[in-house]
Amino acid sequence: MFLEWIYPLVKYFTPLNVIQYLTFRGAYSAITALLICYLFGDKMILELGKLKFGQVVRLDGPQTHLAKQGTPTMGGVFFIFSISVSVFFWEDWDNVYVWTAFFAFIGFGALGFVDDYLKIKRKNSEGVHPWGKLVWQFVVAGAIAVFLYFYGGEDQTALYLPFYKNPVVDMGIWWIPFAMLLVVGESNAVNLADGLDGLATGLILMVFIALAILSYLSGRVDFSAYLGIPYIPGSGELTVLCLAAVGACVGFLWYNAHPAEVIMGDVGSLSMGGLIGVIALIIKKEILMLILGGVFVLEVASVVLQVLYFKWTRWRSGTPKRLFRMAPLHHHFELSGWAETKVVTRFWILGGIFAIIGLSTLKIQ
Repeated sequence: MFLEWIYPLVKYFTPLNVIQYLTFRGAYSAITALLICYLFGDKMILELGKLKFGQVVRLDGPQTHLAKQGTPTMGGVFFIFSISVSVFFWEDWDNVYVWTAFFAFIGFGALGFVDDYLKIKRKNSEGVHPWGKLVWQFVVAGAIAVFLYFYGGEDQTALYLPFYKNPVVDMGIWWIPFAMLLVVGESNAVNLADGLDGLATGLILMVFIALAILSYLSGRVDFSAYLGIPYIPGSGELTVLCLAAVGACVGFLWYNAHPAEVIMGDVGSLSMGGLIGVIALIIKKEILMLILGGVFVLEVASVVLQVLYFKWTRWRSGTPKRLFRMAPLHHHFELSGWAETKVVTRFWILGGIFAIIGLSTLKIQ
């Protein structure tokens, strides 16, 4: 809104010239989202409590989590509301990449909302049927992948690897199913990591900081040429969206830190994960996301390995065994005796290291 409606007044008041700069709008989009979460957080938590939108805890999870039963959930509405308002004020409405990413954000968020609502209504941890959830995710991801395939530049289907300046392969039409898998996988990976107070929020925060930097660099022809990364015209505007997400995460973490006053729920984890995946597609950092979101990868890998090992030992000896005490990985460390806060803090440290490694690849190529 400010760029379209306020910036034209620069001819009457020259200080308004700062509105044109991405860094200025990005910084204030973060502040806007943070303040919205902070100022309205107590009221939103109170309303969620009045609506009896309480967390339903899995009975097969760690027994210490039973204390979380009834904690207000669907806190992802913090993200939806604060980021939407921030985008309204600070984004360039004419930028198609912003609306593409925002479509994913709302699309995955709507699925998460329904999933959370059904869990609350049924008073168990079964929400939308897993197959129904996957179908919706692939529909949203497919629409975005097809759009980017036809709208994107000549390098849209090229696959870049960290530490290499030039694309390794042009995937052609096969980029579409690849893109769909990446977005759906990222969304579900974030969802898996949302199991401890503040864990997913802090990890998402670090990923969005890295994506904000990468989006800014990818949208600058001079910086992208110097660093040897793909130049994506218009992608710089995603910096504002990424920093709005950063601000929302910081604001939400105020209430989500242990002991959590509100839980993100699927409406938050699925929407933020989907947003991360789509931004990675747009700025051509599909493979780099495996590093930036390294903790999410470890969480998914732990679940896959747990299932495979369980089935393999049952087939080989007739007695199924577990590779981890419990999957995803954060539960394994909980059951190994680590306090919840220790698990979260150490996973945050690991997430920060992965983000730094990911950004370091800009100069190591």
